[in-house]
Amino acid sequence: MKGKKDEQHVQLTLKSKYKVRSLASREAVLETTGTFRGIVSIGTIDALAMEIDSGELKGKIRVIPTHMVVAIDIVEAAKKEEDDVEGADMHYT
Repeated sequence: MKGKKDEQHVQLTLKSKYKVRSLASREAVLETTGTFRGIVSIGTIDALAMEIDSGELKGKIRVIPTHMVVAIDIVEAAKKEEDDVEGADMHYT
């Protein structure tokens, strides 16, 4: 139902855990599970910064261009921090 006051809007929040599926090639999908660290810009391309939480790359940051994202699963949502300002410039924490 539209217009409900208690309705929660889905948004990416810092420190939330997500499973992101993105295109690795025309035939392959890359799956990244980890903690969302922010949005970064590479030239004119926006990308998700994800801290990988398992495997040999555990603790490393993977940058995934937004136009390559196929799906995002919310594994564990963190509350939006007070200093997260809507419409703020790109940031990385």
